[in-house]
Amino acid sequence: MSGSVIKIAFQGVPGAYSHQACVEVYPNAVALPFNTFEGAIAAVNSGQADLAMLPVENSTYGRVADIHHLLPESGLHIIGEHFVRVHINLMGLPGASLDTMTTAMSHTVLLGQCRKFLKQQNLKPVTGADTAGSAQIVAKNGDKTMGALASELAAEIYGLKVLARHIEDFDNNTTRFLVMSPEKQQAPQSGKELITTFVFRVRNLPAALYKAMGGFATNGINMVKLESYMVDGSFTATQFYADVIGHPDDPAMKRAFEELAFFTSKIEVLGVYEADKPRS
Repeated sequence: MSGSVIKIAFQGVPGAYSHQACVEVYPNAVALPFNTFEGAIAAVNSGQADLAMLPVENSTYGRVADIHHLLPESGLHIIGEHFVRVHINLMGLPGASLDTMTTAMSHTVLLGQCRKFLKQQNLKPVTGADTAGSAQIVAKNGDKTMGALASELAAEIYGLKVLARHIEDFDNNTTRFLVMSPEKQQAPQSGKELITTFVFRVRNLPAALYKAMGGFATNGINMVKLESYMVDGSFTATQFYADVIGHPDDPAMKRAFEELAFFTSKIEVLGVYEADKPRS
């Protein structure tokens, strides 16, 4: 890694939940914001950053669009995962209060996650480009009747006052992030729970996917994630993204992958890493 201080890239502006993930995992690192996922990935490949923190799925809204297409082609390797409990907070300018506030700005997804609170407080939702960006706008506008919905980190960065904490409708809203590295850092076999993430394409054979998955069932391998998506916009070319519990060198996993190889045209392991504690 470049120098003694780790640099980690994320998509969004300072104060975003991706930024929060960076701070939680690497509190002493320098977090670098980028407008797009592609920009964050490119920063790692060019050496501008050492790592990237990328969201892959949310417990309420499912997978993050496009990220599964980007990961296999990124040239990066998964070295860890981190779950962020998405707490939504209402914030405003110093001196503002719930009594004087009339609008609340945030990303449309976040607005949809705290409808009950907004209705109770009679606050008009205003759609912003993103969460931390909305906090940035509120800080610049100087309007005490406008609030933002974002992380407490965003309030700290932009000098805003938190008026209401943890106002989300669902008390288990969580986003899963992957830590990406340009270098392969496969976790060793150990007593800890390990995740192996891989992508594969099945051969053009009847019931190929069913047969390919059979090896994991018969060998007692727990598959915790399996998703499909089209490749190159083709309705006939499908790639699958999977997470399984275990290490590729485990005897049972080896047998499962041997059977998988018989029914697939491509298998690529994206990473072998320790499971984050919230998973258990």
